[in-house]
Amino acid sequence: VVKIGGQSFIDRGRAAVYPLIDEIVANLHTHKMIIGTGAGTRARHAYSVGIDLGMPTGVLSVLGTFVSMQNARMLHYLLAKHGIPFIEPVQFPQLPLYLEERGAVIFFGMPPYTFWQKNPDVGRIPPHRTDTGCYLISEVFGAKSMIYVKDEDGLYTADPKKDKHAKFIPKISLEELQAMDLQDVVVERAVLDLMKNAENRTTIQIVNGLVPGNLTKALNGEEVGTTIYRA
Repeated sequence: VVKIGGQSFIDRGRAAVYPLIDEIVANLHTHKMIIGTGAGTRARHAYSVGIDLGMPTGVLSVLGTFVSMQNARMLHYLLAKHGIPFIEPVQFPQLPLYLEERGAVIFFGMPPYTFWQKNPDVGRIPPHRTDTGCYLISEVFGAKSMIYVKDEDGLYTADPKKDKHAKFIPKISLEELQAMDLQDVVVERAVLDLMKNAENRTTIQIVNGLVPGNLTKALNGEEVGTTIYRA
């Protein structure tokens, strides 16, 4: 499963997305990929407006779902000439056929909870968003790997965009990471919570998609970026 970030990647536009599209196409005959999309800045704006209007978590989840779907459809349009289909949750029973015939599919990363999204402990922002939705796909289908494509090299001790002293962490256990109690982590915290009880997906990998070849290395099982694993 390959998750392409919304704010961290797709929102950067053509300069970021087109080279990654070329890299995905180059791997179609080598790896079967389930490609999920983030929601990005537009979803954050929708959440902000929705909160001001008093909307509950379930309604905010629907808003985020449709923004993530917009990004998925844009990638679908770019990959359509290669026969890569866009699928919705109702089509997942046909997933093995799509992968066998086309080598990849595109879906929106938000989990299909819509109005039944779990309420967060604090506030109203949906706690299970696109990182979590993609992770659940990798867990439920027993995928070979879960790769998050971001605009950073991986996990740092702080947000490297804001703190120049942030240190890069190439590999860390889930237990060590949670013990560090970092203020900022590179994936949704819900993913780390789900990893505690996962049966299949006990590792995730975060790579910088702005660096050509990083996705290919991750697909080939190489240690690039950051790997978070359950000890």
